[in-house]
Amino acid sequence: MARIEKRIATKQKAFIEALPFNKLNYQILGGGLLCIVLGYIALAQEPWNGTMPLVVAPILLVLGYCVLIPIGILFRRRTSTEGTTQPLEQRSENSH
Repeated sequence: MARIEKRIATKQKAFIEALPFNKLNYQILGGGLLCIVLGYIALAQEPWNGTMPLVVAPILLVLGYCVLIPIGILFRRRTSTEGTTQPLEQRSENSH
């Protein structure tokens, strides 16, 4: 009997929630994709030994891949923790 309960408990721990993306996350990801596309467009410009392909394109690509996309994935808006900073006794007194 204890074995069955142990198996059920481990299955419940394996449940992974979906990523909490909101509108701002999608906007940051869209900006990252736009930056990457502009980087590849700058990379394809002629002359191939000019400023756009050698300087601007790598900056845009690194900015898109290494900065904006990770920020878009990991960013969370901070929630107000106004009520959790007070001790429990003070919260119950304030509610009366």
